[in-house]
Amino acid sequence: MTEQITLEHRADGRADFDFFFGRWHGAIRKLADVTDRACTEWVEFEATCDCGPILEGLGNFETAIMHPGGQAVEGATLRLFVPSTRTWHIWWMSSRLPGVLDAPVEGRFEGDRGIFEGPDEFDGTPILVRYEWDLLNADEVQWAQRFSWDGGTTWDDLNWVTMWTRIV
Repeated sequence: MTEQITLEHRADGRADFDFFFGRWHGAIRKLADVTDRACTEWVEFEATCDCGPILEGLGNFETAIMHPGGQAVEGATLRLFVPSTRTWHIWWMSSRLPGVLDAPVEGRFEGDRGIFEGPDEFDGTPILVRYEWDLLNADEVQWAQRFSWDGGTTWDDLNWVTMWTRIV
């Protein structure tokens, strides 16, 4: 019976982020100002993160330390699986904006690619944000972000890309 439940849970999507459990090194490349659509200057820095399961596999929690401009920034991601819709909700928070929990993005994986979208806002202007996960192999994964300023009709080029490499 346990094996059947495990196979069912794998098939429904709740194990989609299991690949990310453990410790990772991130090589980050982001636009210097992700809110400026004309910005072409890229900055690079590094990060580490730890991710593990919560709620008997219905979610996971990730903590990260990034070093933009040589300063440490702490961040955390909460991911929760919704079995009834077979989707994930993802929330982001960081020490850059104390007390703020971003609105969640929602989506799922199709094969080795996950797309997650949700509302955001910059200076009072509503936008959509998209997170893109691409599993390259067991020890490398790419996470990227882009914005839509027109309700999802079009999407800007990537404004943030992190290449995660497994440490442990």
